[in-house]
Amino acid sequence: MNSRSVTDRPETTPATTGQPGPQKQQSGDAAYLNWLKEDYTGLINALALSDLHKHMLKSRWLDQVLWMEGRANRTRDWYYRLRLTTIIGGILIPILVTLSQTAALPWVAWVATFIGALVAIAAAVEEFFRYGERWRHYRNTVETLKIEGWYFFQLSGPYSRYNTHEQAYERFGGRVEAILQQDVQTYITKVVVEEEPLKGEQENP
Repeated sequence: MNSRSVTDRPETTPATTGQPGPQKQQSGDAAYLNWLKEDYTGLINALALSDLHKHMLKSRWLDQVLWMEGRANRTRDWYYRLRLTTIIGGILIPILVTLSQTAALPWVAWVATFIGALVAIAAAVEEFFRYGERWRHYRNTVETLKIEGWYFFQLSGPYSRYNTHEQAYERFGGRVEAILQQDVQTYITKVVVEEEPLKGEQENP
């Protein structure tokens, strides 16, 4: 009897095994977003809700979860790139300056100057766009929306007194809108508030 080796085993997916979806570190952000969309869509379709309420769940709650998940990932990547450029460049500059003086290599000084300019640009861009603040803001909001969604799916937490998802839907919709309203207010008043003076300074030198 022929036996199949480990390499002959068919690939399994979360949908067929019931295991948690792919982790971001393993499959990348795009794969995680695709899995998240499929998983939440399947959960919504399985709920005892009217077609209209299912459509509204996908158009509002799920759409915001996916959008903010993507924004959190992109702003995190930019924050890491710029911060690492600043940190690594700041370490290299004094080393290169010392090397140019002790080894009498003029071109090393030019490299140090270039890296210094790169560090200054990276620091200025990060300070202006505030990628770190944006990343933490988007991550906080999307995780809050996910938690609220799981409360609703499981009829637990603030929805534990309801017997059906249809009964709990109105309250869920109201709580989601409150989260999104708070998100907008926080973004305007805390995340991007310091960008306006910079723009004003550029317009009025």
